[in-house]
Amino acid sequence: MLKFIKRLFKILFLLGIIATLVIAGAVIYKIYPMYEEYSQEAKKAIEDSNTNTFKRNLTSYFYDDEGNLLTELSGNGSKIYLTFEEIPENVINAFIAVEDRTFWTHKGIDPKAIVRVSLEFVTSKGETVHGASTITQQLVRNVFISKEVTIERKIKEICYALEVEKKYSKEEIMEFYVNNIYFANNCYGIEAAAQFYFDKPAKELSLNETAYLCAIPNSPAYYDPLKNSSNALPRRDKVLKDMQECEFITETQRIQALREDLVLNEKKPVEIKDYETTYAIDCAIRYLMKLDGFLFRYSFATMEDYNFYIETYNQAYERIRAELYIGGYVVTTTLNKEKQTLLQESVDNALAFDEELAENGQYAFQGAATVINNETGKVEAIVGGRTQNSSTYTLNRAYQSYRQPGSSIKPLIVYLPALERGYTDRSTVTEINVEKAKEEPEKVLEMYGTKMTLRSAVENSKNGAAWRLFCEITPEAGLNYLQEMSFARIVPDDFYPAASLGGFTYGVTTVEMANAYSCMVNHGRFQQTDCIVSILDKYGEELYEPYETRQVYVSEQTELMIDILKGVITKGTARKMGWKSTVEAAGKTGTTNNSKDGWFVGVTPDYSMAVWVGYDMPRELSNLYGGSYPAQIWKDTMEMLVQDTEYEHFETTTEIVNGDEKYYPGRDGSEVLSPGYTVQNYRDDHALADQIDALILKIAQESDPGQREAYYEQAKALAEQIYGQTLKGAYRNKLAELNGQLQQ
Repeated sequence: MLKFIKRLFKILFLLGIIATLVIAGAVIYKIYPMYEEYSQEAKKAIEDSNTNTFKRNLTSYFYDDEGNLLTELSGNGSKIYLTFEEIPENVINAFIAVEDRTFWTHKGIDPKAIVRVSLEFVTSKGETVHGASTITQQLVRNVFISKEVTIERKIKEICYALEVEKKYSKEEIMEFYVNNIYFANNCYGIEAAAQFYFDKPAKELSLNETAYLCAIPNSPAYYDPLKNSSNALPRRDKVLKDMQECEFITETQRIQALREDLVLNEKKPVEIKDYETTYAIDCAIRYLMKLDGFLFRYSFATMEDYNFYIETYNQAYERIRAELYIGGYVVTTTLNKEKQTLLQESVDNALAFDEELAENGQYAFQGAATVINNETGKVEAIVGGRTQNSSTYTLNRAYQSYRQPGSSIKPLIVYLPALERGYTDRSTVTEINVEKAKEEPEKVLEMYGTKMTLRSAVENSKNGAAWRLFCEITPEAGLNYLQEMSFARIVPDDFYPAASLGGFTYGVTTVEMANAYSCMVNHGRFQQTDCIVSILDKYGEELYEPYETRQVYVSEQTELMIDILKGVITKGTARKMGWKSTVEAAGKTGTTNNSKDGWFVGVTPDYSMAVWVGYDMPRELSNLYGGSYPAQIWKDTMEMLVQDTEYEHFETTTEIVNGDEKYYPGRDGSEVLSPGYTVQNYRDDHALADQIDALILKIAQESDPGQREAYYEQAKALAEQIYGQTLKGAYRNKLAELNGQLQQ
């Protein structure tokens, strides 16, 4: 038995060696070619570097479309650069203890940790890559390369760290590190942090204050003293404990530091307070996040999944935002001063009647709007609130406030998807009772109600028709279109019938809505909007490339949807707006429950514009609806935007026949022809009959039996949508006779 155990042990030992060699071979096979490439890159970059390379407190500049300066961005706190001799000993020791205890002896990397990470990379099939960063590696990651956690970035980080250690002394590396490390709120370097948070130079920091500040860089967004000063306290305790373990301080000093009061400076960071600039900064941050490897997501398996993503997003956003402030970027935008002024005046004038102030001193009744140029896909004007006391305010509601869109969402998630699934503008839909539908959701598709055409349901914003149709195509299918168009806050809790009427957990922004409607004008091809045309780094290298486009909707159906939405303005819920321009316009109103939010999202061939009106803290306003203040703001702005355009149609690739022009032209659709039967009923019925006749002609010309059968079934379905019983009966008979001929 003992011999057997010994033999088994030897076999297992040999298998272990073989497995280790296989893993090592896989590591070498995957990593060595990258190592060779990045070694050469790092060698050249570090050879070309000097001490100024590590002094990154540069100003970034933003410009509008005519080259006018929008803003300058720079870090908070002092810009004093501390030499190694000027850095307090406690600061150096704190970072050594908590970040890299072998700093003074290693050559830039920790070999044991590198082996561990490499093995984790192979065994996890590339999914696990983290840890093992020395202070030198953190420095090169801050200065030379992105923060994306991939094996390629880790190898590059190692190569750069090795080269840095060859050229610079340990004292210089520590000096660079302490002056570059990020302490939240646009503070880079210990001196900036000391002056910003404690209103004193770093040399005057107590041990308690030093440990507290040295806790922040581990996760600046989470440990941000201005957002939650207590978050960093457990990390401060760890810093002090690690310093004691390394014998940098005594137990008595650690306890005394913990007993000291920690009094933060109440100074707040300087904030940008105009809408175009805050939006431009947001666009730049998001693009730099993309370059840095952040993976933006728009669909989530669970609410927990969504919440985790948002936490990760916020941390990445804050880090890149801080780098933008000191990175020396030059950003050129599409923002237009004249259009910005026009849009701001339209919002201010429409809402000027209400001067009630909220607790924060801002107007309680607010509005937001975004204008996109359809040709470029870029934002040219954006307003996030009303002007007050000759200035605006930090909250930019146009992209930061997510609100319920009401019926303005219907074309995007209900009607366009329905058109793509065989419906037409003349298809009959049913206006069911929404309250009953809520009580008996399983019976929605069986419910009866008033019959009308899809076109009429859109024009008159019929909620019951949208609810039933949304249930038919399914919430999953409908909301998928929003996810495809990068709507940021569509969550698992939204996949219910109420979404058809704009009932979302969080909501949408005016930027997202204008972007989606612009997609319709562009024949269903979507390009994520922003206002950036150029981002130059501190070396003058161009970083920006426009976002790629993708087909979201079928082109022909977007053209039909635009045609339907033209009726909303001429005879539907937005008719009182009184659009008189020779430039064609289309749009959709939106009003949420109890009139807490009012929307109008409209387009012309050249521009897409979304407008929201309401209270920051939602409350009812009896005279707020999509066709009132939002439509007024849209009209006032759009009339000026297109004033130099004499006549313009939406571009179409297929002929769209409007039954109103063909049958009883010039007569009002509500005119009664016979009891219960109006001019509009007649128009709708005969438009359906025309479609059936066209299908019958196709059947006669088609040689493929399967295709003839498909045309026949489509014609039969259209016949059942005819409202008038006499005409319906005539076409039932006509199709029955045709079916008999097909069977022969």
